[in-house]
Amino acid sequence: MPLQPANCGFDVGWSEHFSSRFAGHPVKAVAVTFIDAAGRSHRQQGDLMVTTTGIEGGLIYALSARLRDEIATTGAAIIYLDLTPGKDLPRVIAEIAHPRGSRSMASHLQSRANIKGVKTGLLRERVLPSDFTSPERLAASIKSLPLRLIAPRPLDEAISSAGGVAFETLNECLMVRAMPGVFCAGEMLDWEAPTGGYLLTACFASGRTAGLGALAYLKYRNI
Repeated sequence: MPLQPANCGFDVGWSEHFSSRFAGHPVKAVAVTFIDAAGRSHRQQGDLMVTTTGIEGGLIYALSARLRDEIATTGAAIIYLDLTPGKDLPRVIAEIAHPRGSRSMASHLQSRANIKGVKTGLLRERVLPSDFTSPERLAASIKSLPLRLIAPRPLDEAISSAGGVAFETLNECLMVRAMPGVFCAGEMLDWEAPTGGYLLTACFASGRTAGLGALAYLKYRNI
């Protein structure tokens, strides 16, 4: 199978204003919901990072395989950011509806809903100005802000890869059946795993299997 990026970031297509101001800023303590083409809902909570072209980070890497496949199938993937996962929608509405007096909307959102910095920037980037006058509409965006992902970042930027040599073409020692003496391990194989210990452990384990297989093959061939 052709190699594809895994555990990768995605392009969103920010405005120049947002990109120049917030690229490199972390977005902490948020949740991402993604509904795939089959109608299955996937939700992860954690942190992500705004990049010049889109988003990346552990929260996105955890969903990257599904998002990449959705983009390949339909041309885009829509995710929904919950900017206040610890507060339900009625509470956020009530907080925003609280009279703000002479304070700016930015100060009001920070004091009442703990929305500030890059989170405010995300709202300004994606929410209609008229929605800021409606506590219900603004709260709905805070709890479920849609972002359209248009492409995964290139393979040379990805933490790991999907695709590679299919397991069906290998024997139990990870030797290519059609190419005796050739062994495959790690990301040469058609598999992908979450970044970190899972990925490393699988690479080490398959490397050990292939190495032992190579030794056995050499002994068998009296080399």
